[in-house]
Amino acid sequence: MLDARQLDALVAVVEHGGFGPAAQALSLTLSAVSLRIKSLEEHLGQRLLVRGKRVRATAAGQALLAHIKQVRLMEADLLEGLGAGGTRSGRSWQSLSVAINADSVAGWFLPGVVELLQKHRLLLEILIDDQDHTHDALRSGDVIGCVTTLAEPMRGCVAEPLGVMRYRCVAAPAVVQRCRTPKGDLSVHRLLAQPAIIFNRKDALQDTFLLQHFGLRQPHYPRHYAPAVDAFEKAIELGLGWGMVPEQHLAALPALQEVLPGATVDVQLYWQHWAKEAESARRLSLAVKAAARVCLAGGG
Repeated sequence: MLDARQLDALVAVVEHGGFGPAAQALSLTLSAVSLRIKSLEEHLGQRLLVRGKRVRATAAGQALLAHIKQVRLMEADLLEGLGAGGTRSGRSWQSLSVAINADSVAGWFLPGVVELLQKHRLLLEILIDDQDHTHDALRSGDVIGCVTTLAEPMRGCVAEPLGVMRYRCVAAPAVVQRCRTPKGDLSVHRLLAQPAIIFNRKDALQDTFLLQHFGLRQPHYPRHYAPAVDAFEKAIELGLGWGMVPEQHLAALPALQEVLPGATVDVQLYWQHWAKEAESARRLSLAVKAAARVCLAGGG
């Protein structure tokens, strides 16, 4: 049997990034937390943490953390079913962690799950990352599900198609004009002379656009980075450069024009989640898929 106090210490150290903050969160001494982790590692016969400036879990530690989160969710569901998990004001709040790309959070994810969260008193911890990288958080055990471009199910997980997010390359009218020849045709050389507005350094949508529609690989062009949806779109509106914006968002940005009318980049999204889910996580999965069916092109 695993010691619950040792497991609590492991979770706290990873969540808080170190033994000191974990000790403070658990109202324990630093030595007590260290001893619990050491005893757990000795019991399992392997290292669970990589000690450093910021402590992180080993592969074994990640697997154990994922197990702990699953068990806690199932226990909470069981207590709710038995009527033992409530408070004076009703059932207790339950927390779920998910990894989502910023465009999905802003566009369809939250509107699609809000009713579920309120009805079942669910709390979300949302980890924002690029859709090509959100699955890393699921693999590490940090989240119970993620919106990702990864179609191949990871070990112990299910990958369900959600649909397509369609992006268009847009800019302020003055920027579009600077990208055109005197005859009014788009010049890719003039486009590359203008800065691109990019969400963050993991964002490859603009490179995908240039590859798909111009056959350019690893092109060089100036770049602004704006890692927040409102700042990203505002930078494009202000004429700082061109960028890839979800088709769903364009109705709220009427002043922007397409750089290459009709040209799109389609991103197929999947909902990856644990194959064995607690009831609360299963409900969330159903709500995510229902929202995608309504909002995404070709939503399953």
